Amino acid sequence: AVRIMPKVKTNRVKTPEGWELIEPTILELQAKMREAENDTHDGKRKCETMWPIFKIAHQRSRYIFDLYHRRNEISKELFEFCLDQGYADRNLIAKWKKPGYERLCCLRCMQPRDHNFQTTCVCRVPKNLREEKVIECVHCGCGGCASGD
Repeated sequence: AVRIMPKVKTNRVKTPEGWELIEPTILELQAKMREAENDTHDGKRKCETMWPIFKIAHQRSRYIFDLYHRRNEISKELFEFCLDQGYADRNLIAKWKKPGYERLCCLRCMQPRDHNFQTTCVCRVPKNLREEKVIECVHCGCGGCASGD
């Protein structure tokens, strides 16, 4: 029987051209993420402990999305590299490209199974249609990401 040796993983990932321009911002956001993950949960509701993490993940994805789709400052190769390495959320960015979801805060806010009455999150309701004026999403702490606001 022939034994096949497993591939050895190395930390050397070839970065595409232009990475050195966005790397400082990405590293800064990663440091903020680490800080948010290690933050104490004292005095917070269970759902509130995840809000800073969602916010930073959204900020990082939005930064990469804007660089590629809005300002055309990075190449497709660098954009794909960022998605493959987990620096941005591929599914969230895919939703941002669709009409009505341009400002979506997180994917959980639009999944009916995660909400009462099998609808979307209260933060997806435009401000002019809300009964309450001040709201907070239970999942990510969003104050309202409906595109018309």
